[in-house]
Amino acid sequence: MKVLVPVKRVIDYNVKVRVKADGSGVDLANVKMSMNPFDEIAVEEAIRLREAGKATEVVAVSIGVKQSQETLRTALAMGADRAILIVAADDVHTDIEPLAVAKLLAAVVKEEEPGLVLAGKQAIDNDMNATGQMLSALLGWSQATFASEVDVDGDHATVTREVDGGLQTIKVKMPTIVTVDLRLNEPRYASLPNIMKAKKKPLDEKTPADYGVDVTPRLAVVGTTEPETRKAGIIVGSVDELIEKLKEAGAV
Repeated sequence: MKVLVPVKRVIDYNVKVRVKADGSGVDLANVKMSMNPFDEIAVEEAIRLREAGKATEVVAVSIGVKQSQETLRTALAMGADRAILIVAADDVHTDIEPLAVAKLLAAVVKEEEPGLVLAGKQAIDNDMNATGQMLSALLGWSQATFASEVDVDGDHATVTREVDGGLQTIKVKMPTIVTVDLRLNEPRYASLPNIMKAKKKPLDEKTPADYGVDVTPRLAVVGTTEPETRKAGIIVGSVDELIEKLKEAGAV
């Protein structure tokens, strides 16, 4: 079984995000970028499936700017077998929308014929949480979202999902789309020898035109603003004073 893993290049989660002075978006100039954390978990799970003998090949795919090569090389260093980069934008500030991404992934799936697509539940830059579901609809495949445990057994997969009320376990028919949550696993660090080996692994470059997909944006960002600064708290000297302050604020 072949496993396809979409990965996205995003601002590193340790970096403080800055908004452009004109409010047109987030400033990405000289900012550290890395693989979306949820996608790292998906790559790790795919590699574990291969190590367990349940998968034969792990293919990482990224859609965006040419610099996404770095993200794919990280996936290859972790253990993916090969990678596909679809260069769909020239400007790092251009975010390819979920529907366009899903259409491109659907085309890749039809070409590669994987038995499983493992994706992060969402990207930490736009928090859309839509690509996996859209891909499922386009392909007519089953889907299991927010996975915290995945067990592939023949033509079915048993997935434990994190839902608002706790955990839900479902069985889905293969092939399927699974979007992963934080508690599924702990991604491995790429060793130096594997980083060197990754440079020699195949990485194919494509364009949206190769798949006949139009990635023209359908949405326009009207404005981007920083969150409001939190007001400083106050220190009270007694419980009675605390209650009085809460009454003044209308909290009790």
